[in-house]
Amino acid sequence: MGNWRRSSYSGEGDGNNCVEIATSPTHVAVRDSKTPARATLTFPPEAFAPFLDTLRSPARR
Repeated sequence: MGNWRRSSYSGEGDGNNCVEIATSPTHVAVRDSKTPARATLTFPPEAFAPFLDTLRSPARR
């Protein structure tokens, strides 16, 4: 994957309590910033927005 970006909601300080994403024309990858060498979740671009919508849904809170 290309350049990893941290969430703008990662907080102050070192910002290690967040997720990072990387995009390419064919995939969007998500990883835990605390363990970047471990597994990532990888989505086709058209599936990433529904994934985020599910995470934001009121039933998940």
